[in-house]
Amino acid sequence: MTATATIDITGPAPPAATPPSILPLVVEDMSFAIDGRRLIDGVSLTLEAGPRTVILGPNGAGKSLLLRLCHGLLTPTGGRVTWHGAGAADTRQHQAMVFQKPVLLRRSARANVDYALKLKKIARDRRRAITDDVMARTGLAAVAETPARLLSGGEQQKLALARAWALKPQVLFLDEPTSHLDPAATAAVEAIVEDMRGDGTRIVMTTHDLGQARRMADHVAFLHKGRLLETTPAESFFERPKSGEAAAFLRGELRW
Repeated sequence: MTATATIDITGPAPPAATPPSILPLVVEDMSFAIDGRRLIDGVSLTLEAGPRTVILGPNGAGKSLLLRLCHGLLTPTGGRVTWHGAGAADTRQHQAMVFQKPVLLRRSARANVDYALKLKKIARDRRRAITDDVMARTGLAAVAETPARLLSGGEQQKLALARAWALKPQVLFLDEPTSHLDPAATAAVEAIVEDMRGDGTRIVMTTHDLGQARRMADHVAFLHKGRLLETTPAESFFERPKSGEAAAFLRGELRW
């Protein structure tokens, strides 16, 4: 997406030094069980800086659950999730997650972004400049004072992304961010995600839309029944899947 405005967000102070990376993220033999039933089963995965990773699989495969475990919203019942970068002592400050249905505060669109920055103890003047910038870059400047919960579905998802972008996360987890959106809103969200990637954010997302996966994936992780069956470059996955389950999924034949 081409920025609609360029706003100086540095203020009078010099820009802050770039924090050390929290990547790579290493998932080792991770499992997650509820009432004795394993929903994630022995997943091992390494996420380095750079490529966009799309997690694919049929409904119920564990895609959303895997994101929540990586983000730290849930604790594995087996195995480990470890950030190995030099900035790993402060991982919560440098990652964000946007859900399928945005979680928005009962206040204006602008105030949703401002509040996230306030929690990070950013000064008011700088918060205002950062908020103006991300509202413009996400196409939300005209609805900045509208109550967030009165926005359209596409605008709400763009607001969730704007709020995350304002925090400049090193890693952004996206859980089927366009599943309920029309094609135009989907394209707008994809463009924002690509702009965030251009700013240096590592993208990890789930989707059930194979067209979207083809557009956005550099790397694919394929889950089936809670097990990770393939991790491969996107081109190889779509042209030469290694597992019968992945091939059936791409043909539209795989069921839970």
